[in-house]
Amino acid sequence: MRHRVVRVTAGSRLHFGMLSFGQPRERQFGGAGVMIAAPVTRLAIRESDADSRRAAAQVGGTGSVAAAMCPNVSGPMADRVAEFVTRLSRQAAWWRRPAPFQIVVEAAPPAHAGLGSGTQLGMALAMGLAAWCGAPPQSAAALAQAVGRGRRSAVGVHGASLGGLIVEGGKLHDAEISPLVSRLALPDDWRFLLVLADHSAGLCGEAEQQAFARLPPVPAAVSAALCRELVCELAPAAARGDFERFSKSLYRYGRLAGECFAARQGGVYASPEIEQLVMRCRDLGVRGVGQSSWGPTVFALCRDDAQAEALSAALAAAGELRQRTALITTPDNCGIKVDVTQD
Repeated sequence: MRHRVVRVTAGSRLHFGMLSFGQPRERQFGGAGVMIAAPVTRLAIRESDADSRRAAAQVGGTGSVAAAMCPNVSGPMADRVAEFVTRLSRQAAWWRRPAPFQIVVEAAPPAHAGLGSGTQLGMALAMGLAAWCGAPPQSAAALAQAVGRGRRSAVGVHGASLGGLIVEGGKLHDAEISPLVSRLALPDDWRFLLVLADHSAGLCGEAEQQAFARLPPVPAAVSAALCRELVCELAPAAARGDFERFSKSLYRYGRLAGECFAARQGGVYASPEIEQLVMRCRDLGVRGVGQSSWGPTVFALCRDDAQAEALSAALAAAGELRQRTALITTPDNCGIKVDVTQD
């Protein structure tokens, strides 16, 4: 007998920086970022039976929370998946109690690394379960609200369904999902070299909320400068496929956005080591370098595979990849992919 399987594949998100926060009468957050093909989140939803329920309970990564909320989930991030499923069952208007099913998380990026892994997991799961339940197409905002994502940045929310370079405008109240301003495809031959820290993580959860509460408001003049850089330089360069101009603007935008977090980070970047890595990449001739979100992931935009491979080799030779991992990836101009098949 053949059984229906929903397979979902999501890339990751790089966040270039926010436009504003701390000004209660103005739009909060906003900003820009890009979707990338890797690291990847990959999961499968299929019919469950007694054997698969017993197997899921024995797979590493399924904790007590997962067992209580969604016993048929296995793989990395299993507890997180169980929480999303429980929330969807309560919040999604399209949810109907389906036949017993199991979820296998086959791959997941490192958490709290500046890659938007939580949002991509939540959106991938929401899209996959909507397909499993036979729901009509859902907006990105509706899916994000159902899994509790997009409370600040919505780059990963809009990027989940659209891919590409995302510009979002910020929100006027807490319940809103920041609206999409622009979506642009990046050239397929561009490459991002990611440098991932092996043993550190950026801010998340309660610590992130406290950081925003304590940071000084972004001055109006700084927000205006960020908006100008984004609208007059970064986005037009992306639309024209102008690698040099886009790279230079990307670095300027990231540094200016990083200055807004200096009171928490101690500088433009999350650590002196990250700043050293950024400067090393620029010394090696790569202009579009920055820190994604709170870090610790550093990205360097390269013209093609050859430049990305040469940069990776040069960083390794300079000793910059000790306790770090380098990964070359492509822009993701498609967004999350959902395939319904028969096993």
